[in-house]
Amino acid sequence: MHLFATVFFGLIAIFWLTYGLKVAYGASRLPWLKKCAPAADAECPGISLIFAARDEQQKLPGALATLIAIDYPRLEIIAVDDRSTDATPRILDQFAATHDRLKAVHVRELPPGWLGKPHALQRAYEASTGEYLVFTDADVKFQPDALRRVITLVRERNLDHLTLFGDVERSNFWDTLLLTFFGMGFQLATDSYQVSNPNSRAYAGIGAFQILKRSAYESLGTHRRLAMEVVDDMKLGKLVKRARFRSGIAVAQGAVSVEWHLGMSNLVRGLEKNFFAAAQYNPFLVSGHILSLLIFNVLPFAGLILGHGWVRIFSAIAVLIALGFHAGVDIVMRVSPLYCLTLPLGAVLFAFILFRSTVVTLRQRGIFWRGTFYSLDELRGGSV
Repeated sequence: MHLFATVFFGLIAIFWLTYGLKVAYGASRLPWLKKCAPAADAECPGISLIFAARDEQQKLPGALATLIAIDYPRLEIIAVDDRSTDATPRILDQFAATHDRLKAVHVRELPPGWLGKPHALQRAYEASTGEYLVFTDADVKFQPDALRRVITLVRERNLDHLTLFGDVERSNFWDTLLLTFFGMGFQLATDSYQVSNPNSRAYAGIGAFQILKRSAYESLGTHRRLAMEVVDDMKLGKLVKRARFRSGIAVAQGAVSVEWHLGMSNLVRGLEKNFFAAAQYNPFLVSGHILSLLIFNVLPFAGLILGHGWVRIFSAIAVLIALGFHAGVDIVMRVSPLYCLTLPLGAVLFAFILFRSTVVTLRQRGIFWRGTFYSLDELRGGSV
């Protein structure tokens, strides 16, 4: 039994010494948007900034104010009201009436074979004219020079597609705990530095910001290819890499920020539809994800406290690397690196959210999203 435990914890330490350190080192080499000089007017191609909004009356005015204030010479903003039941349509129309660069599109009915958000983004694309498309969300805020810096980075690196790590606004300890662990987990799951490697299968797409050449987007099949994809942002990145277009990821910090599901209960409910979808609606894959979360992020702490000899040594190696990785993510997210000490709790909570997402979706035989029910068979059939 002791030999088995030694080998088991040795393998955990090897994971962190090889893959963990590799991903952490790669993340430290990602480009930062603030280091890119804003592009001059003559270097700015036309951009269509696109988003879908449903029942966003609380967050929408603040976000729209920052979009209207973006300093970019050839910018159009296409905002789609996706069957909202609150004041969202009126807010969009009021902004559109007083700001020429904003166009409001209203969706009254959802056609068969579509999720609401991908359909709304498709409608926005059809109304757009820009050489580049920026996909964002209705609650995302931009600094005025963000797009000029993005264009500089896209051209310096000859990219067809770029997505950004932006700031996520937090309201309390639990928000910060979950979001910092999510940031670390996202890095490990995507190996973000390899996204720019054309020979790697790594891909990423973050809903708050993705810019894509119009020609590339059209060759991918537009959002018609993502009509039934819940995690359409990540799957757009997947399509880009699959088609061998140049993709990349960068750190934006406050240049792009979002207020995302503030509060523990809102985070749990907000992720309900996403986590099982990210696991391809496969319960066996979910089981593997949950075991991985617990084995690599919780067990080393138990081994450090309860183990002896080589078990404790291997556990200490894993814990030190994991805590260092988490602390690095915390610093980039501009929170105290002491949040690294919440790592095992974050892993347990994320395992619970994944388990809950799976159980709820299987029990309902589908998901409710934006006021519409979609069956599990439909979702699996439309998965990219």
